[in-house]
Amino acid sequence: MQINADPTFEAHLEKFIEDALTEDAPGGDHTSLACIPADARCQANLLVKEPGVLAGVHLAERIFKKLDPNSIIDIYIEDGKDVSYGDVAFRIECNTQALLRGERLALNLMQRMSGIATQSSHFAFEVGDFPVKILDTRKTTPLLRFLEKYAVKIGGCLNYRNSLSDWFMIKDNHIEACGGVAKAIKRVNDYQVEKKLNLGITVEVRNLVELHEALDAGNITRIMLDNFEIPLMHEAVQTVNKKFETEASGGVNIHNVRRVAQTAVDYISVGALTHSAQSIDLSLKIVK
Repeated sequence: MQINADPTFEAHLEKFIEDALTEDAPGGDHTSLACIPADARCQANLLVKEPGVLAGVHLAERIFKKLDPNSIIDIYIEDGKDVSYGDVAFRIECNTQALLRGERLALNLMQRMSGIATQSSHFAFEVGDFPVKILDTRKTTPLLRFLEKYAVKIGGCLNYRNSLSDWFMIKDNHIEACGGVAKAIKRVNDYQVEKKLNLGITVEVRNLVELHEALDAGNITRIMLDNFEIPLMHEAVQTVNKKFETEASGGVNIHNVRRVAQTAVDYISVGALTHSAQSIDLSLKIVK
């Protein structure tokens, strides 16, 4: 079953599953091979052991189908649904050796993804009555970004850049290395013309002086207000006055995100969606 219609995602997922299974059992699962007859089959339940938002069900299905194409999975709770302690997310009937080989990979990914989906749902809920959009960042686990960002969407927030290649983001270090906000913006626009690109451009500003430099330079998509205090952010948003999109970034947490949203900023980027999410406790138990 596909978990994303994007063919690039699907190809990435297929290779990821192969590599992850090889990492976990490069010479085979010796314990299961020794203990379990090759033709043995069993049933097992995916048990939820704490409340949260479920994510990764169809990824687990893909893992077990990879190991045993004849496996049968009855899904009781879909991705994105709230779960509570004691819920059974799915039941699987599978070759026993295949089940035991895929168990840890499926659990590791589902626990991590469910934690991110849960964290994302909390942030989305906090600002649900505002038009603001919550964005993730590139603060993800290397090589797991595509799944962690997928979990962010399951939780109700949005993806920002998937990589350095799909959006210009002029940050403080670019500005320092380039010699100023205006110079950096001009060079990015010149590069975009030269390379025949059509990408969004965000410029990060740290104070009102840099904000006015960005406004004077123009030719950008979005202004990122980095670590602005709430009153200053409100002033900055009014100063921009919808000439460009505005984004709040830096120091945003579940306790202050609503106050940030009240400034009328268009976007809020939150690294904590991925880098600080706590995994949800799940287990896979064979049914006797």
